[in-house]
Amino acid sequence: MNQMQAPDLVTETLEDGVLTLTLGNGKAHALNLALINALHDAVTAAADNAEARVIVIDGPGHIFCAGHDLKEIARHRANDDHGEAYLRQLFADCARMMQDVTYSPRPTIAMVDGIATAAGLQLVAACDLAFASHNAAFCLPGVMNNGFCTTPAVAVSRAVGRKHLMELLLSGTPKPADWGLRAGLVNEITDPAELRARVMDFASTLATRNPGPIAAGKLTTYRHLDLDLPAAYDMATETMIGHFMDPNRIAHEKDSRWSG
Repeated sequence: MNQMQAPDLVTETLEDGVLTLTLGNGKAHALNLALINALHDAVTAAADNAEARVIVIDGPGHIFCAGHDLKEIARHRANDDHGEAYLRQLFADCARMMQDVTYSPRPTIAMVDGIATAAGLQLVAACDLAFASHNAAFCLPGVMNNGFCTTPAVAVSRAVGRKHLMELLLSGTPKPADWGLRAGLVNEITDPAELRARVMDFASTLATRNPGPIAAGKLTTYRHLDLDLPAAYDMATETMIGHFMDPNRIAHEKDSRWSG
């Protein structure tokens, strides 16, 4: 097991091809600029690390991630521009981080044992997969604070249907784990005591897969979702041919023929 510490921000643990990124910054794991950039750096570095085959994002405790750090935002209200420049940097950095979580060549998995709210839910939705315990809850509370969770809705809208999305956005109230499963926010729900073992077992299996086709296949899948059907098939076909021409696959097929 390899372990690297980024005090109070992100702890990285690599074992059996699974890189676990554990969020810090206190019990709420609030996404201030420092945590956003630390997480972004870790996700980006994993793309170039051959030993990191799968990324698990963990926000331990009763709060998976409380979203943006409202206290940090409030401090910038004293600026001459009432914090506009800071907000532009905050949301631009956050959007880049969320996109790189989704478009990472490594499968990304959210492990959710508490509430994921606002940008915290955005982070869950940005991952390829999400596993939750019965303790999990999901919330887009912007309307409760005289606002609207517009940027978190970008990721969440790509994980759930419109009616479920608008229920989250317009009510602002937390939804339980089983609601998240029905809505498509999470893949599976387990008992809290079993969550970590289940995620690591699943992630370790993914880590044994050929990384080249996974990287290309993931990117193509996300890109073709916005295309019409003929264009989607054209794009997917080229990538599919690349899968079959992947050197690791060809070598494996040769070994299989000889062993047969």
